[in-house]
Amino acid sequence: MMRTVEVLIVIMIMTGAFLTASFFAVLPSPRQVSPLNLSRLSLTTLETLDAADDLGTIAFDTTNDTAWNQLQVALSACLPSNIVYNLTAYDISSGNGQQLYSASRSVSNVQSLGIGSDAASYMVASSNVTFSVTPQKIAATLYILNCSDSNGWWITGYTPSSLAQTLVNLLTPYFQPSSIVLVQNTTQLGKLLNGTALGNETMQNAIVINTCGEAVPIPQSYANQYSGDSYAQYCYQLGKRVSQYNWTWASIVGYPLYYVTNTIQFAGVQNTWGIYGMEATGSGGLNAFLEGIDQQPYLYNGNWITGSPGVVTLTPSALANCSYYGIFPSPAQTSTRAVPASITTQYNLTVPSVIFNPVSGYLAGVVFNHVFKGNTTVTGSLFTLGLTRVPDIRLAALGILSLYNPVLYKQQYTATGTSKLVVLQLGLAGGK
Repeated sequence: MMRTVEVLIVIMIMTGAFLTASFFAVLPSPRQVSPLNLSRLSLTTLETLDAADDLGTIAFDTTNDTAWNQLQVALSACLPSNIVYNLTAYDISSGNGQQLYSASRSVSNVQSLGIGSDAASYMVASSNVTFSVTPQKIAATLYILNCSDSNGWWITGYTPSSLAQTLVNLLTPYFQPSSIVLVQNTTQLGKLLNGTALGNETMQNAIVINTCGEAVPIPQSYANQYSGDSYAQYCYQLGKRVSQYNWTWASIVGYPLYYVTNTIQFAGVQNTWGIYGMEATGSGGLNAFLEGIDQQPYLYNGNWITGSPGVVTLTPSALANCSYYGIFPSPAQTSTRAVPASITTQYNLTVPSVIFNPVSGYLAGVVFNHVFKGNTTVTGSLFTLGLTRVPDIRLAALGILSLYNPVLYKQQYTATGTSKLVVLQLGLAGGK
């Protein structure tokens, strides 16, 4: 009984001590427990104010009282009511190798921000200055297959014509206008294969981009020579022409050269999937092309050589070129038609440019240069994107730019009087 009483007395003493301590305890204020990030709020506010270049316009118009009053109204609307601020625009000048800043005008809703303030800075450009970028021109002809008498495969949702136009839009800044040639039908393609230019362009060392996906346009003059599996011989002839003219042949998606297409020659023929105007070369088409580019004797080889590495990611250099050239495809893609690296020894190929990181010996986006043993001269190239449909044509453009690496000549942003520094300092009303 006595022990029970003692336990009760101890409990009462501990409870009283806890209540007394809680009464006199000083809890931190909510702003100390979860402080407001004034620096982030400041930067966000500056970006919001300059969404339509309004902040830059006002920063350079320091004598316009109406505009600065409107800026103060906008600041009050953007910020919580308990926030005090000071916004200052600074002129930028250079002296003794250093940048110097001098205040040109400021607005504030309080005389002092207290000791708990924070700030963010933001560079604005004059609306009267145009910053230009001049790309270096690639010294090569760009042939884009836009054959009206061909169908595409594995380009679901697109047509060869729409992909061709997108490529023109993406790559026009990097080529001379006369160097971009749209091959409008298979008759024109036949002329090229027979060594006749379509205009005044230079055929040697050209780039040829096939927009038909896994299918490749075939002129009637070539189609009449073959039947069945022998259509792979056309791919062999393509490889020989690529070697002869030192072309870079680009395949934009899937298994290269899996079909030949001519909607007139094969009007009543479909690829078993309901797409008419096609004949299958099967896996033999790519093998025949590689035999042709390596000047080997033609031998039909129907072995399927590509693999399915699954998700592949852009290489660091490709990612850097995305930012440099302003082309932003998804950095992760799905590949089920990646070419094995082993073909480099089989067909005398080197690898000057890789777009996707290799996976288990397979290359989903790569340029192969053909170089005979004991020689350094490139005689033909194959750029293949062994990705699963639907094609991202931006990757084709990125691959070409990554291979040639044209320089972008940019106007200097540090020219005197073209930029101002705007600093927004924020504080909490009432001090800390």
